[in-house]
Amino acid sequence: MEAAKKGKILIIGATGYLGKYLTEGSLRLGHPTFILVRESSINTNSEKAKVIKDFKDAGATVLYGDLHDHESLVKAIKLVDIVFSTMGHEHPEQLASQINIVSAIKEAGNVKRYFPSEFGVDVGRIQLLEPAKSVLGIKVKIRQAIRMAGIPFTFVSSNLCATYFLSRLGQVEGDGTPKDEVSIMGDGNAKVIFVCEQDMATYAIKAAEDPRTLNKILYVRPPANIYSQNELVSLWEKKTKNTLRRTYLSEEEVMKKIQGTPYVVSFVYAIAHACFMKGELTNFEIDPSMGIEASNLYCEVKYITVDEYLDKFI
Repeated sequence: MEAAKKGKILIIGATGYLGKYLTEGSLRLGHPTFILVRESSINTNSEKAKVIKDFKDAGATVLYGDLHDHESLVKAIKLVDIVFSTMGHEHPEQLASQINIVSAIKEAGNVKRYFPSEFGVDVGRIQLLEPAKSVLGIKVKIRQAIRMAGIPFTFVSSNLCATYFLSRLGQVEGDGTPKDEVSIMGDGNAKVIFVCEQDMATYAIKAAEDPRTLNKILYVRPPANIYSQNELVSLWEKKTKNTLRRTYLSEEEVMKKIQGTPYVVSFVYAIAHACFMKGELTNFEIDPSMGIEASNLYCEVKYITVDEYLDKFI
């Protein structure tokens, strides 16, 4: 019997940080892969142009369109079965513009699954301080719009990106792994979850046509990647045979950081406050009627552990 054909996947935001991983994952797992790009990206940004060319050479189909061009969105969406959106936090208006994708999917009427730009904390559950509260509140509104439009969805909650947080041992600020001193939020005992971006993409693409993930939140919680910041620092010290001086930040000090740093940094401090100080990533059990855990669902995926990931920095 001929194997069932894999669904056609459209990645919106393929040249962005997470978009690259999802596009690579879609191609690697054998899906016909389409990427929506603005023509200006090719004409005015040589770095993005190279990424687009590399994806095209790897087998992706390039479609031209824009989030603010409804006709081009509908035209692209009608060619595929599954849509991924990967808008970043740096420009909140991009997150809000996902409402245009919802409208286009609704009009096209053929999409079997939509993955909006989530790929982080569960925005429907976690309690955040500003500026993260308002920015991620946009994602909550997009969830509501998807449900009201009756669009089949999967929301991916992949927790903390390994590239950013593990390279700093959980610190918000700093360039690379610390040499002498490490800053720890709170008492350092709250459990957090780190996920390699490539693994996040693998789980998300595997979930794209899985009926078990339909209209649910896919939580990526690899058991070997759940650490407190104290445990993370101790693991690093064991690997490097170097003891770091630990400086513990009080909540008052963290609040000053949130209020006194540029938007990009204060946003991450607000996320870190909820995760490293309040333990909001692990303080709940997954409700099986609403969510499902990825590493249990796809046991065949050999995810990169925190232990393995740290080796790259030694």
